[in-house]
Amino acid sequence: MAETMKLHWSPKSPYVRKVMICAHELGLVDRLELVRSVAAMLKPNPAIMADNPLSKIPTLVREDGLALFDSAVICEYLNDIAGGTLFPSDGDAKWQALRWHAFGDGLLDALILWRNEREREQPLKALLDAFELKTRASLKLLDDEAAALSNAPFSIGHVSIGCALGYLDYRFAALGWHAQAPQLADCFARLSTRPSFKATEVVEG
Repeated sequence: MAETMKLHWSPKSPYVRKVMICAHELGLVDRLELVRSVAAMLKPNPAIMADNPLSKIPTLVREDGLALFDSAVICEYLNDIAGGTLFPSDGDAKWQALRWHAFGDGLLDALILWRNEREREQPLKALLDAFELKTRASLKLLDDEAAALSNAPFSIGHVSIGCALGYLDYRFAALGWHAQAPQLADCFARLSTRPSFKATEVVEG
């Protein structure tokens, strides 16, 4: 019998979305027990901490009790047990996929910090400006690489960057990034037609 795994899950977390996109791509969704878990920076969640003392999601708990975190590790684990191709094994394809994976995660990290800062009672303008500058510079680079991203075999790099861009649409709609990076926007539009992206899109309500 196939192993059932518990996933600490939230529908609005872009890092959880990464894991779920991989699970859909790899045919593993039916093996995941999704446990709705709230991870707030100022309110550590005892239920999550029982599996991950950092109180962060996603956290995946295998049937043997071993907990895996963070999203990068979980995605690679799912790819491994499914014999998938989301993580190329060698050559330039490997390093490009891992580079885009790290880039997407780094952009997400910056966006989440930016959102946290702007929601403070007295946000620091210098920080807000710095996060916007980094985001726009990242979009410029990704727009320059949009053709390469579109032509590369689908990988964890596409998943990570796609989740970052989806989070931009969800939390930073006023930024208008599609106009700044039209080639990247076209690439993202094609990515968004994949069933795995449609199934995991954040919907209010």
